[in-house]
Amino acid sequence: MKLASYAGGEWYRASAAGKVLTHAVNGEAIAEISSDGLDFAAVADYARRVGGPALRRHSFHQRALMLKELAKYLMQRKELFYQLSSATGATRSDSWIDIEGGIATLFTYSGKGRRELPNSNICLDGPQEIIARDNTFTAQHVYTPIQGVAVHINAFNFPCWGMLEKLAPTLIAGVPAIVKPASQTAYLTELMFRHIVESEILPPGAVQLICGSTGNLLDQLDFQDAVSFTGSASTGLMLKKTPAIIDNSARFFMEADSLNCSILGSDVEPGSAEFELYIKEVAREVTAKTGQKCTAIRRAIIPAERLDAVTAALAQRLAKTVIGNPASEGVRMGALAGMEQRADVLAQVEKLRAENEVLIDRSGELELVDADAERGAFMAPVILHATDPHRSNAHDVEAFGPVSTLMCYRDDDEAVALAACGKGSLVASVITADAQVATRLTTGIAACHGRVLVLNQACAGESTGHGSPLPHLIHGGPGRAGGSEEMGGIRGVKHYMQRTALQGSPDMLTAITGCWMSGSERRLDAVHPFKKRFNELEIGDAVVTDKREITLADIEAFAELSGDKFYAHMDAAAAKRNPFFEDRVAHGYFLVSMAAGLFVWPGEGPVLANYGLDHLRFAAPVYAGDILQVQFTCKQMDNRETEDYGEVRWDTTIVNQDDQVVANYDVLTLVAK
Repeated sequence: MKLASYAGGEWYRASAAGKVLTHAVNGEAIAEISSDGLDFAAVADYARRVGGPALRRHSFHQRALMLKELAKYLMQRKELFYQLSSATGATRSDSWIDIEGGIATLFTYSGKGRRELPNSNICLDGPQEIIARDNTFTAQHVYTPIQGVAVHINAFNFPCWGMLEKLAPTLIAGVPAIVKPASQTAYLTELMFRHIVESEILPPGAVQLICGSTGNLLDQLDFQDAVSFTGSASTGLMLKKTPAIIDNSARFFMEADSLNCSILGSDVEPGSAEFELYIKEVAREVTAKTGQKCTAIRRAIIPAERLDAVTAALAQRLAKTVIGNPASEGVRMGALAGMEQRADVLAQVEKLRAENEVLIDRSGELELVDADAERGAFMAPVILHATDPHRSNAHDVEAFGPVSTLMCYRDDDEAVALAACGKGSLVASVITADAQVATRLTTGIAACHGRVLVLNQACAGESTGHGSPLPHLIHGGPGRAGGSEEMGGIRGVKHYMQRTALQGSPDMLTAITGCWMSGSERRLDAVHPFKKRFNELEIGDAVVTDKREITLADIEAFAELSGDKFYAHMDAAAAKRNPFFEDRVAHGYFLVSMAAGLFVWPGEGPVLANYGLDHLRFAAPVYAGDILQVQFTCKQMDNRETEDYGEVRWDTTIVNQDDQVVANYDVLTLVAK
C-alpha cells in the first residue's frame, strides 16, 4: 500500500514513487511512502488558521474530555493495531507498551488536565503578586496557549506511543499538531491516525499527518510555533539549526538517544533479591523491543568484584530468551525494525568490539522460531565489558539494539563519575538495599539524568522498571539526551503555552483571569452566596460576617474537644517564653472552625460538600479578647463538564479588631448547578 498524508482536512497520496518499506520479520515489501507534492506552507497555514482557533474555542477541560473519548475509541480498535505491529518486529508485550501504553497516556492526561487545570483557556502560575502598598496595583503570572503549530517529529521504535505522548499535552494546551512519523514504521502510525480522523472527536485542523519527508515545513515556522523531536542527537542538532527556528526563536524540544546507565550498589551480594532485580532489569532492557528503546540500559555499572557473577547470571538469563517471529507463541524477542536498522546496529557493535571485550554473543548459536535469519532483521543479544571504563567508547557509541556494556567501579565516587561520562541521559537506575548507598549515588548522578529509578525489593512489585516513561513524569534529560522535558503531567502542557506577567488593578486582573484578586471589589447582597447555585454565582460574590470575640473559655474548650493541649495554648508562662507569643494563643485550627461557623449558611442548599483547604497560613497570633471577622469571597469557579455540580474556590480571610489578617486560605466546595 502507498501511505497517505492527512493535510488540510483531506487524505493525500503522492503520485510519484516513494521509498519501499519492508516487513521486519520476513523482509517483504509492506508499504511505500512519499510526501512528494505536498504544499507544506499550506499545511502550516491550515493548522494556524483552522486548527488553532477551533481548539482554543474549547477550555482545558473540554479538550481533556476529547482525549478521553479518543482514548476509548482507539482502545476499542486496539487489536487492529496489534495485528500490524508485529510487522515492526515487536512482540505482543512490546506492542502493548506502544499501543495500550500510548492510549493510556491519553487517559492520564485527560484526568490530570481536568483535575489540575481550570475549566478555562487561561492558567494561573503561582499566587498573586502584591506590588502596591494599598493594593491598587497588582500582578499575576498566567499561561495561555501559543497561537502557532506544533510539529512532532517522531522516532521509529514507538510508532503509536511516540505520536500519542506528544499529542496529549499539545492538544490540552490548545495547540494544533502536525505529526511526522519515522518512515520505517509509519504504516502503523498511519493506521492509528486514520482511526483518529475517523472518530471525528477532534476539531478540524487539530491534527495533520505527514508520511514522508517534511520538505520545507520547518522553514515556515515562526516564534509562535514549536518543534518536538525524538530521534538521534545528530539529526536533532541538524534540525535545531534550521534558519527559521534560529531566526524566529521557535521552540525546539529534543529527546535524543542517550547512553543510559544502571548502577548495582556496592552492598548487593550475588543471590540477594536486589542482585536478581538487577539482572532482570538489564536483561529486560536488552531484549524488550529488541533493545530499540531510547531508555534502554546501554551501560551497566557494577562493582569490580561482581563482574564474574553478573556475567554468569546475564548469560544464563539471556540464554532462555526465545527469539523469532513475534507473532509466534513463546517468542520473547522479535526482530529489529528493518534490515537497515540491523546493519546500523551491527556497525556500531563493531566499533564497540574494537575497544571492549565481548562477554556474551549468541550470534553463532542463534535459533529462530518461525523465522528466517536471512530475510528478517534478527540479532542476538550482545554484552560487552569495558576493560578501561573511563576511556571506553561505550560512553559515546550507541548501538540501538540488544546491546549493553558492563563497566566496573571501585567505590561510589567512581560509579558516579562513570555515569557522568554518558554526557547526559534520559534515565538511570540504582539498585541497592542500602539507603546511604542510594543517597550517595542518586544525589551524585541526578544532575546528569532526567529520571532516576531507585529500585529494591520493597518497591519491585509495583515498579514500572528502568525503561518505562510515565505520563506523570518528565521524559527527557540534559546534555546528549537533548534537554527536553516531554510529558511530566501538566509540565508537558506548559511547553506549548506562554507564561506572561499581567500587571494592573485588582479588578481588571480579576476580569481577565477569571480569578478574584485580593484588593478587587466584593459584591455583597442580601442573598448569601451559599444559597446560589453554581450557574447563579459570580466571581466576587462575598459575605463579610458578624464579629466574634475569642475567649479563654473558647481556647480551653477546643483543647478539650480536640485533645490538642500544646503548651502555648494552655500555659501562659510557657507561652510568654516562646519568641512568637505574648500570652496563651488560640489554636489555628480553632480559628478555621470558628470561621466556618461565621460564614456558613446552615440550611440545605446548593453547596454539596467541602472537599478541602488550600494555602492555609496563620499570619498573626490570636489571644483571648481579640475580635475576629471573616471576609469570604467567591474566588474561582470550575464547571465540571460531565457532572451536575461545579467546583468553587472561596478566598477566606480572617481579620482581627485592628483589621490585621490573622489567617488566610482557600475553601474548596462542590456546588450544584
